[in-house]
Amino acid sequence: MLNFIPKWASRAWLVLAVAAVILVLDQWTKELIRQSIPDYTSIIPIPALGEYFVFEHVHNYGAAFGILQNQSNLFAVIAGGVAVAMLVYVYHLPPAARMVRVLLGLILGGALGNLIDRLNQGYVTDFVKMGIPGVYYWPNYNIADSAIVVGVIAMGLYVLLDDLRKQRQQASAVAERS
Repeated sequence: MLNFIPKWASRAWLVLAVAAVILVLDQWTKELIRQSIPDYTSIIPIPALGEYFVFEHVHNYGAAFGILQNQSNLFAVIAGGVAVAMLVYVYHLPPAARMVRVLLGLILGGALGNLIDRLNQGYVTDFVKMGIPGVYYWPNYNIADSAIVVGVIAMGLYVLLDDLRKQRQQASAVAERS
């Protein structure tokens, strides 16, 4: 057991560092929004982009895109479970899997950022609103949401490309033996 902690820490430090950066940025930007933009109002932070890019302070009581409204306890349990699972999984990653660790850090930091909001407020502070005025707006989001989405998509691409690389290596090895 005593050997477990140093080995885990040596494998988890990058995940924790990336998660910490995301968590700090997420909580800092949300606090800035809470202090400077009243609830359910908006500002245009970059005048040249006009209504295409807006900071609109909203409360999200649901999951991504506002689905499953008023299920904060469920999301808190899921976020906690995912965080624990990732931290256990990191122990079993090969030492060379640095990119996987970075991506896990993005996901972990985002999950914890939104979890903190849910535990402290009962909802998540969202504020980035993008779209085409009068036509379509992407649902409001925040730094944590962005980190989770980028981390999950990049992880999917990484796994796919890594699998393709391994298949090519196996095919090449079989061809060489023939």
